[in-house]
Amino acid sequence: MEGVRREAMTTPHHYPAKTPRTPLSVVANIVRGALIGMAELVPGISGGTVALVVGIYERALNTGNQLFRRQFKAVDWPFLIAVGVGMVAAVFTMSTVLHDFVENSPEYARALFMGMVAVSIWVPVAMMDPKDVSRKWKLVIPLFLGAALISFFGTGLTSAPQDNPPLIVIFLAAAIAICALVLPGVSGSFFLLAVGLYAPVMGAISDREWPVIFTFMAGALVGIALFIRVLTWALEKHRTISLTLMAGLMLGSLRSLWPWQSDTADLLSPGGNVLAIVGLVVLGAVIVAVFIVADRVATTRRESEIIAEILPA
Repeated sequence: MEGVRREAMTTPHHYPAKTPRTPLSVVANIVRGALIGMAELVPGISGGTVALVVGIYERALNTGNQLFRRQFKAVDWPFLIAVGVGMVAAVFTMSTVLHDFVENSPEYARALFMGMVAVSIWVPVAMMDPKDVSRKWKLVIPLFLGAALISFFGTGLTSAPQDNPPLIVIFLAAAIAICALVLPGVSGSFFLLAVGLYAPVMGAISDREWPVIFTFMAGALVGIALFIRVLTWALEKHRTISLTLMAGLMLGSLRSLWPWQSDTADLLSPGGNVLAIVGLVVLGAVIVAVFIVADRVATTRRESEIIAEILPA
């Protein structure tokens, strides 16, 4: 029994081929997509991280891989369309709100997102096989610390906003930034901020500047098409190492979410609003913890179903 349960827990893609086509499941996937879309708008938090937290990361990765391999009959279209609708709706309806929140209340925004990302580190860690980790601990620990250091120092880089950047620059930046949708711990919006493109891109979305928007979308499609196969292979062939790197990147990215920072991302000592900041950190942590618990309950049920199917055979 324990061996069967371990097999069910460690199988890379153990989601059902098709999601239930009930109104409730459609609404739930739209909400998940909206949360991912909102995360993509916020510097310091990764859409891939949110996908992990809400429990659809590997299903989305598998679906995307089927799509790019042109295995159209195998694609979970209800799931893909619902998540896509949620993401697009969130990007166009929340871009102005979130942009204003980040710009006008940066300390409070970073505090909220810091709590969310900090708790999210548990997600890739929990996806690892403990026995495989124990066998590879001499490699896992240096990789985890190295990824954390790279992310820590990388998120300390900033650049002044660019005025009217060329469309080719927007295209290339989108191709790189979209990797955050696939790779937890890497913030696509923070990358745009680091290269000075966050303000012009967010402004273009808010003002419906379609040439910029379509150029960004084209770059994103190219980037994700090239990257998704690599990550799928990594999770299937080198799962523990891949998840270790994800966790390290997420830990290091907390540097960008330290509430008290200068305009050039230099870390400052806490100010006079410590109580409010701590409260928002705790709130963010609680929000993500609720998602993790909910996903754990759903995963346990799914494992029980898999075990019930395996045992009779």
